Amino acid sequence: MAQRNASNNKITKYRKPLNLNIGMIIFGIVFIYIVIGIITYLTSDHIVGYEVPLGSLSTNNVYKGIALREENVFYSSSAGYINYYAREGERVAYNNLVYTVDETGRLSDYINSAALGENVLSDEDLSELKSEIVEFSNVFSKDNFSSVYDFKYSVKGTVLKLANITMLENAGNISGESGSLITYGRASDPGIVIYSTDGFEEKTMENLTAEDFDQKNYTKNQLVSNELVDASDAVYKLATDENWMIVIQTEPEKAQELLKEDYVKIRFLKNQDVSWAKVSTCMGADGSTLVGLSFSNSMIAFCTDRFIDIELILDEDRGLKIPNSSIVEKQFFLVPEAYITQGGSNDSYGVIRESYLDGTPTTEFIETNVYNVKDGEYYLDDSVLRLGDRLIKPDSSETYPISKQGSLIGVYNINKGYADFKQIVILYKNEEYAIVQSNTNYGLNVYDYIVLDASTVNEDDFIYE
Repeated sequence: MAQRNASNNKITKYRKPLNLNIGMIIFGIVFIYIVIGIITYLTSDHIVGYEVPLGSLSTNNVYKGIALREENVFYSSSAGYINYYAREGERVAYNNLVYTVDETGRLSDYINSAALGENVLSDEDLSELKSEIVEFSNVFSKDNFSSVYDFKYSVKGTVLKLANITMLENAGNISGESGSLITYGRASDPGIVIYSTDGFEEKTMENLTAEDFDQKNYTKNQLVSNELVDASDAVYKLATDENWMIVIQTEPEKAQELLKEDYVKIRFLKNQDVSWAKVSTCMGADGSTLVGLSFSNSMIAFCTDRFIDIELILDEDRGLKIPNSSIVEKQFFLVPEAYITQGGSNDSYGVIRESYLDGTPTTEFIETNVYNVKDGEYYLDDSVLRLGDRLIKPDSSETYPISKQGSLIGVYNINKGYADFKQIVILYKNEEYAIVQSNTNYGLNVYDYIVLDASTVNEDDFIYE
């Protein structure tokens, strides 16, 4: 009895049957599909469309040029302390006083100790100083900090000139009282006074080199009032001709493009003034390509500048604007026009190809896309033809073996939902975009859709949005 109770107390675990419902199955399938879709999206190239607009390119036509002028350097005939009476950048007439040289140095000492009265700036003097300061503040750039020193010398020269005018009024008396010998330097020609030298005074366009355009190699000798000079030292120079030139470095292609224009519009970045310049070109002393831009005005505004930043204002090239990433080069078969015919159910363009059926020669019409026609030759798709295929001339027994190939530059048009090559004619190009001609045969039109990155697609690929 006890044994039976033990047997009856034995517990057997009951395994529940697997109960799958249709909702869980569908959820699992959808989940797997989503995971596969995400993996495929992350690992595959994405085809992105681009709508072709009308536009133009903003090209970089800013250059740093070298100013060449008719400059005559004048030298001191005696040693002593020099004082200037004409402001730099000021026009002087023949025989106008430009400077004096105090040979003994007593003149400066006498002026420092003598009571010449208080110097009061007139309204005209103050206006001159204010104009100079405002002009500099408007054009100052941190990228060209060295211009601060030129401004410093210019202001110092203006102030000393105003002070020296007072000194000049008393120079006769001072000379007699102090025994000082004063040499008067007068302008031998009319011109613009410049108080600096840099070795470019005798330079011409033909003997410039690429090294001359590097401002790191440039040295400017500033001539300062009340400094000691030796006999034969340079003391000033005159720019005597209003005709002058700015020389820039360019690529040979750009130089020829500018030369065709004859005259180009120039914007001076220093003051934003605009002027027209006559174009000339030559090869520099080191073989570099140089472009000369000649002016007949504005020289006085830039007489103290050797390096001048300018912008060429050229006619903009307008057309269809496309990204460079969309451009691709593709190979085609070249077939003479006489071998092109129309046939098939759609009366499409194609060729008659010789073929063999069970060893018997026969012909077949091969429909093919035409991508360009040039010099009597058709550019045909190479996907339906092969090198060595023999084509038959319509209504003739003449044949032509396919052997010649050529390439076209184009993009993939996706208007019809698949990648269709279209030839383009590039008018102008920069680092990011190209301007191409619109409404050309076998080409693009405005608002067409093209593949943004040509490397992500092959011709005839279907495009899934």
